[in-house]
Amino acid sequence: MGAFDGLRALVTGGASGIGLATARLLTAEGARVAVLDLAPGAPDGSLVRLRADVGDDGSVKAAVSSAVDALGGLDVLVNNAGVGAQGGVADNSDEEWHRVWDINVVGTVRVTRAALPALRSSAYAAIVNVASIAATAGLPQRVLYSASKGAVLSLTRAMAADLLPDGVRVNAVSPGTADTPWVTRLLDRAPDPAAEYAALAARQPHGRLVSADEVAAAVAYLASPAAGSTTGANLAVDGGMDGLRPRHRE
Repeated sequence: MGAFDGLRALVTGGASGIGLATARLLTAEGARVAVLDLAPGAPDGSLVRLRADVGDDGSVKAAVSSAVDALGGLDVLVNNAGVGAQGGVADNSDEEWHRVWDINVVGTVRVTRAALPALRSSAYAAIVNVASIAATAGLPQRVLYSASKGAVLSLTRAMAADLLPDGVRVNAVSPGTADTPWVTRLLDRAPDPAAEYAALAARQPHGRLVSADEVAAAVAYLASPAAGSTTGANLAVDGGMDGLRPRHRE
Protein backbone atom coordinates (compact mmCIF):
# COMPACT_ATOMS: atom_id res chain seq x y z
CA MET A 1 0.00 0.00 0.00
CA GLY A 2 1.34 3.40 -1.00
CA ALA A 3 0.64 6.68 0.76
CA PHE A 4 -1.10 7.97 -2.37
CA ASP A 5 -3.03 4.90 -3.51
CA GLY A 6 -6.12 6.03 -5.42
CA LEU A 7 -5.14 9.71 -5.42
CA ARG A 8 -4.60 11.99 -8.43
CA ALA A 9 -1.82 14.61 -8.53
CA LEU A 10 -0.73 17.45 -10.79
CA VAL A 11 2.87 18.74 -10.70
CA THR A 12 3.93 21.89 -12.53
CA GLY A 13 7.49 22.19 -13.76
CA GLY A 14 7.49 18.41 -13.69
CA ALA A 15 9.88 17.68 -16.54
CA SER A 16 13.11 17.99 -14.54
CA GLY A 17 14.68 18.67 -11.17
CA ILE A 18 12.46 18.90 -8.10
CA GLY A 19 9.28 18.60 -10.15
CA LEU A 20 10.31 15.37 -11.84
CA ALA A 21 11.60 13.88 -8.58
CA THR A 22 8.25 14.73 -6.97
CA ALA A 23 6.22 13.27 -9.84
CA ARG A 24 8.21 10.04 -9.71
CA LEU A 25 7.88 9.73 -5.93
CA LEU A 26 4.14 10.31 -5.97
CA THR A 27 3.81 7.72 -8.71
CA ALA A 28 5.89 5.23 -6.73
CA GLU A 29 3.57 5.81 -3.76
CA GLY A 30 0.50 4.93 -5.79
CA ALA A 31 -0.73 8.23 -7.26
CA ARG A 32 -1.74 8.84 -10.84
CA VAL A 33 0.29 11.89 -11.84
CA ALA A 34 0.13 14.52 -14.56
CA VAL A 35 3.04 16.90 -15.13
CA LEU A 36 2.75 20.34 -16.70
CA ASP A 37 5.83 21.91 -18.25
CA LEU A 38 6.91 24.05 -21.18
CA ALA A 39 8.90 21.00 -22.29
CA PRO A 40 7.00 18.08 -20.74
CA GLY A 41 9.51 15.47 -21.90
CA ALA A 42 9.28 12.15 -23.66
CA PRO A 43 6.18 9.96 -23.28
CA ASP A 44 6.18 7.93 -20.07
CA GLY A 45 3.63 5.25 -19.31
CA SER A 46 3.51 6.22 -15.64
CA LEU A 47 2.98 9.97 -16.15
CA VAL A 48 0.48 12.08 -18.06
CA ARG A 49 2.67 14.73 -19.70
CA LEU A 50 1.12 18.01 -20.83
CA ARG A 51 2.63 21.16 -22.26
CA ALA A 52 1.65 24.36 -20.48
CA ASP A 53 2.98 27.88 -20.01
CA VAL A 54 2.11 29.05 -16.49
CA GLY A 55 2.53 32.61 -17.77
CA ASP A 56 -0.49 32.21 -20.05
CA ASP A 57 -3.93 31.80 -18.49
CA GLY A 58 -5.47 30.11 -21.54
CA SER A 59 -2.65 27.58 -21.68
CA VAL A 60 -3.03 26.84 -17.97
CA LYS A 61 -6.81 26.40 -18.14
CA ALA A 62 -6.57 24.01 -21.09
CA ALA A 63 -3.76 21.94 -19.57
CA VAL A 64 -5.36 21.67 -16.13
CA SER A 65 -8.66 20.66 -17.70
CA SER A 66 -6.89 17.99 -19.74
CA ALA A 67 -5.07 16.74 -16.66
CA VAL A 68 -8.25 16.50 -14.59
CA ASP A 69 -9.99 14.65 -17.43
CA ALA A 70 -7.08 12.24 -17.88
CA LEU A 71 -6.79 11.53 -14.16
CA GLY A 72 -10.51 11.41 -13.46
CA GLY A 73 -10.29 14.17 -10.85
CA LEU A 74 -7.65 15.85 -8.72
CA ASP A 75 -6.53 15.50 -5.10
CA VAL A 76 -3.06 17.04 -5.01
CA LEU A 77 -1.55 20.09 -6.70
CA VAL A 78 2.18 20.82 -6.52
CA ASN A 79 3.04 24.32 -7.72
CA ASN A 80 6.70 23.87 -8.56
CA ALA A 81 7.16 25.73 -11.87
CA GLY A 82 9.35 28.80 -11.59
CA VAL A 83 12.33 30.70 -12.93
CA GLY A 84 15.44 32.11 -11.30
CA ALA A 85 16.92 35.58 -11.34
CA GLN A 86 20.23 37.09 -10.31
CA GLY A 87 21.30 40.57 -9.32
CA GLY A 88 20.90 43.30 -6.73
CA VAL A 89 18.03 45.73 -6.46
CA ALA A 90 19.31 47.94 -9.30
CA ASP A 91 20.35 45.19 -11.69
CA ASN A 92 17.09 44.04 -13.28
CA SER A 93 14.76 45.98 -15.57
CA ASP A 94 11.06 46.49 -15.02
CA GLU A 95 10.46 43.94 -17.77
CA GLU A 96 12.50 41.29 -15.94
CA TRP A 97 10.71 42.01 -12.66
CA HIS A 98 7.35 41.58 -14.37
CA ARG A 99 8.48 38.38 -16.14
CA VAL A 100 9.77 36.63 -13.02
CA TRP A 101 6.85 37.79 -10.87
CA ASP A 102 4.38 36.67 -13.53
CA ILE A 103 5.79 33.14 -13.62
CA ASN A 104 6.73 32.54 -9.99
CA VAL A 105 3.81 34.27 -8.28
CA VAL A 106 0.96 34.83 -10.73
CA GLY A 107 1.72 31.47 -12.38
CA THR A 108 1.03 29.78 -9.06
CA VAL A 109 -2.25 31.69 -8.85
CA ARG A 110 -3.27 30.73 -12.39
CA VAL A 111 -2.72 27.01 -11.87
CA THR A 112 -4.38 26.99 -8.45
CA ARG A 113 -7.38 28.93 -9.74
CA ALA A 114 -7.86 26.47 -12.58
CA ALA A 115 -7.45 23.43 -10.31
CA LEU A 116 -9.67 24.56 -7.43
CA PRO A 117 -13.01 23.24 -8.71
CA ALA A 118 -11.58 19.72 -8.94
CA LEU A 119 -9.71 20.01 -5.63
CA ARG A 120 -12.85 21.13 -3.81
CA SER A 121 -14.47 17.85 -4.85
CA SER A 122 -11.73 15.79 -3.20
CA ALA A 123 -11.81 14.45 0.34
CA TYR A 124 -7.99 14.64 0.47
CA ALA A 125 -7.31 17.97 -1.24
CA ALA A 126 -3.82 19.36 -0.73
CA ILE A 127 -1.74 22.06 -2.39
CA VAL A 128 2.02 22.33 -1.93
CA ASN A 129 3.80 25.43 -3.20
CA VAL A 130 7.55 25.32 -3.73
CA ALA A 131 9.05 28.45 -2.19
CA SER A 132 12.77 28.81 -1.33
CA ILE A 133 15.31 29.55 1.37
CA ALA A 134 15.52 32.88 -0.47
CA ALA A 135 12.11 33.75 0.99
CA THR A 136 13.41 33.85 4.55
CA ALA A 137 17.19 34.37 4.38
CA GLY A 138 18.93 37.37 2.84
CA LEU A 139 21.00 35.92 0.00
CA PRO A 140 23.42 38.07 -2.02
CA GLN A 141 22.50 38.95 -5.58
CA ARG A 142 19.03 37.40 -5.38
CA VAL A 143 16.75 40.39 -4.78
CA LEU A 144 14.20 39.68 -7.50
CA TYR A 145 14.11 35.95 -6.92
CA SER A 146 13.87 36.42 -3.16
CA ALA A 147 10.98 38.86 -3.51
CA SER A 148 9.06 36.44 -5.73
CA LYS A 149 9.58 33.48 -3.40
CA GLY A 150 8.71 35.58 -0.37
CA ALA A 151 5.44 36.33 -2.13
CA VAL A 152 4.88 32.61 -2.72
CA LEU A 153 5.31 31.98 1.00
CA SER A 154 2.85 34.75 1.93
CA LEU A 155 0.47 33.52 -0.75
CA THR A 156 0.62 30.03 0.76
CA ARG A 157 -0.48 31.20 4.20
CA ALA A 158 -3.27 33.40 2.85
CA MET A 159 -4.52 30.58 0.63
CA ALA A 160 -4.45 28.20 3.58
CA ALA A 161 -6.69 30.53 5.58
CA ASP A 162 -9.14 31.05 2.72
CA LEU A 163 -9.38 27.40 1.67
CA LEU A 164 -9.62 25.83 5.12
CA PRO A 165 -13.45 25.85 5.07
CA ASP A 166 -13.33 24.02 1.71
CA GLY A 167 -11.18 21.23 3.14
CA VAL A 168 -8.19 22.17 0.98
CA ARG A 169 -4.88 22.17 2.83
CA VAL A 170 -2.13 24.52 1.58
CA ASN A 171 1.52 24.29 2.61
CA ALA A 172 4.93 25.25 1.28
CA VAL A 173 8.34 23.64 1.01
CA SER A 174 11.41 25.88 1.03
CA PRO A 175 14.46 24.18 -0.45
CA GLY A 176 17.97 25.39 0.11
CA THR A 177 20.35 25.41 -2.83
CA ALA A 178 19.45 22.19 -4.61
CA ASP A 179 21.40 20.05 -7.04
CA THR A 180 19.13 20.61 -10.03
CA PRO A 181 19.57 21.48 -13.72
CA TRP A 182 18.87 25.15 -12.94
CA VAL A 183 21.76 25.31 -10.47
CA THR A 184 23.97 23.41 -12.93
CA ARG A 185 23.29 26.08 -15.57
CA LEU A 186 24.09 28.76 -13.00
CA LEU A 187 27.39 27.08 -12.20
CA ASP A 188 28.26 26.73 -15.88
CA ARG A 189 28.13 30.53 -16.21
CA ALA A 190 30.44 31.13 -13.24
CA PRO A 191 34.10 32.08 -13.87
CA ASP A 192 35.18 29.15 -11.67
CA PRO A 193 32.36 26.56 -11.51
CA ALA A 194 34.19 24.33 -9.03
CA ALA A 195 34.80 27.19 -6.61
CA GLU A 196 31.21 28.40 -6.95
CA TYR A 197 29.89 24.89 -6.25
CA ALA A 198 32.06 24.64 -3.15
CA ALA A 199 30.82 28.04 -1.93
CA LEU A 200 27.17 27.08 -2.43
CA ALA A 201 27.69 23.81 -0.56
CA ALA A 202 29.61 25.45 2.28
CA ARG A 203 26.93 28.06 3.05
CA GLN A 204 24.49 25.29 4.03
CA PRO A 205 25.29 24.07 7.55
CA HIS A 206 25.28 20.40 6.59
CA GLY A 207 27.94 21.18 3.99
CA ARG A 208 26.39 20.08 0.71
CA LEU A 209 23.69 20.86 -1.81
CA VAL A 210 20.17 19.58 -1.17
CA SER A 211 19.06 16.75 -3.44
CA ALA A 212 15.90 16.93 -5.53
CA ASP A 213 14.76 13.66 -3.94
CA GLU A 214 15.00 15.20 -0.45
CA VAL A 215 12.77 18.08 -1.49
CA ALA A 216 10.36 15.67 -3.16
CA ALA A 217 10.05 13.69 0.06
CA ALA A 218 9.05 16.84 1.95
CA VAL A 219 6.50 17.75 -0.73
CA ALA A 220 5.07 14.24 -0.61
CA TYR A 221 4.66 14.32 3.16
CA LEU A 222 2.78 17.63 3.12
CA ALA A 223 0.60 16.45 0.24
CA SER A 224 -0.25 13.12 1.85
CA PRO A 225 -3.26 12.26 4.01
CA ALA A 226 -0.75 11.64 6.82
CA ALA A 227 -0.37 15.43 7.08
CA GLY A 228 -4.11 15.96 7.37
CA SER A 229 -3.75 18.36 10.32
CA THR A 230 -1.01 20.45 8.71
CA THR A 231 -1.93 23.57 6.77
CA GLY A 232 -0.37 27.00 6.40
CA ALA A 233 3.06 25.54 7.22
CA ASN A 234 6.44 25.99 5.58
CA LEU A 235 8.86 23.06 5.69
CA ALA A 236 12.50 24.01 5.14
CA VAL A 237 14.75 21.50 3.37
CA ASP A 238 17.95 23.51 3.54
CA GLY A 239 20.48 21.68 5.69
CA GLY A 240 19.71 24.09 8.54
CA MET A 241 20.52 27.23 6.55
CA ASP A 242 17.51 29.25 7.65
CA GLY A 243 17.47 28.56 11.37
CA LEU A 244 20.88 27.29 12.49
CA ARG A 245 23.98 29.30 13.35
CA PRO A 246 26.62 26.61 13.96
CA ARG A 247 30.06 27.50 15.28
CA HIS A 248 32.94 26.96 12.89
CA ARG A 249 35.18 24.10 13.86
CA GLU A 250 38.83 24.91 14.42
